[in-house]
Amino acid sequence: MSQMNRRRALQLLSALGTTGLVGGCGTDDSGAESAPTLSPIKIGLVAPQTGDLKLIGIEIINGFQLFLDLNQAQLGGHPTELLTAEEGADAEQGKAAVEGLLKQGVLALTGVASSAVMLGIRDTVEQARVPLVGSNASPTSLQSVVYIWRTSYVLDEAGRALGRYLKARLPASERLAIIMPKGLASEDVLRGFRQEFGESDPRIKDPVTWTTGAAADKANYAADIDAALDRRPAAVFCFFTGDAAVKFIKQLRDAGFRGKVYAPGFLTEGKVLESFQNTPDDALKIQTALNYSADINNAANRLFASAYRKKHGSSPTTYAMASYDAAQVLDQAIRIAGDAPTPQQVNLALGKVGQIDSPRGVWQFNQPRTPQQKWYLREVQMDGQVLSNVLITELATLG
Repeated sequence: MSQMNRRRALQLLSALGTTGLVGGCGTDDSGAESAPTLSPIKIGLVAPQTGDLKLIGIEIINGFQLFLDLNQAQLGGHPTELLTAEEGADAEQGKAAVEGLLKQGVLALTGVASSAVMLGIRDTVEQARVPLVGSNASPTSLQSVVYIWRTSYVLDEAGRALGRYLKARLPASERLAIIMPKGLASEDVLRGFRQEFGESDPRIKDPVTWTTGAAADKANYAADIDAALDRRPAAVFCFFTGDAAVKFIKQLRDAGFRGKVYAPGFLTEGKVLESFQNTPDDALKIQTALNYSADINNAANRLFASAYRKKHGSSPTTYAMASYDAAQVLDQAIRIAGDAPTPQQVNLALGKVGQIDSPRGVWQFNQPRTPQQKWYLREVQMDGQVLSNVLITELATLG
């Protein structure tokens, strides 16, 4: 285990054995005086705290804050103030959030849940020359950026991972129904899926069923589901998140479909899966592809998942993990940038951090500033009395 991981392990053990989280101290383990504290810095975090993506926003905040909790509220040795801003529901609101944080003198930015917001703030971030280590939204059309990095994934990768898997698994005589809401994220996922499965493959020749664009709390997918099921598919490939995912799964089962369901992992992530504790049969056996599972067995995930469960009483999600990694990446980059870092120096240092020892497994940034990482197949199963996304196998390394 590296020196950094040993230090974090000791901090976590201390946190788990006390009523509070680890605090700063004047001496190291040998009793010697610790190094002098560096100047304080500010990090701006943009995340939705209302609306359809609220639950994702909460996880983004939780993940970044957990890293600070386990590291004396410091990044790169600097006392760190985390400033949060409401992302809003569209690009203009997201841009206003970023501009407000920039005015407060942040060294770097992080967060961002919505693909539309990420595209909308692109020019603002690039012109400000302040690095953004995004921890969720990552549309494929976001290219040729200098100051935007992402610790999550590129959205077409979830579709690619499942497309490759289902192409080899789905019998030649069976057909797959594709159901998803119209939007940037859905189009990215679908493009990746079709590229790997084969555009002309007869098993996916039926038209895509695009659902209506109503808000998640009012969504009624019954008519769209009926139209897709009229073609008698053996399996369904879909893409929904949050409250919309809960409603879609329930309405799909209410329509009588009991076949296989495949999706990017957001369909059963976090609070979505908790919604089915009283009706577990609706969610059991759903298979999803994602870059993270809370039961990954490595040292980094054991530390992260244990600390997250202790603080929040639930298993961490990919949203929290990617935000935790964003903090980890910034910690390393700020340390590389020196005692008095500027945003531009931190951005240059981000290209030098190398491999990240992450709860998802080791990964590193590729040339487009997104992770080169493993993707996993998970299946919803009972873990005792609780529904859980259980890791089945590795699907691919993408990025």
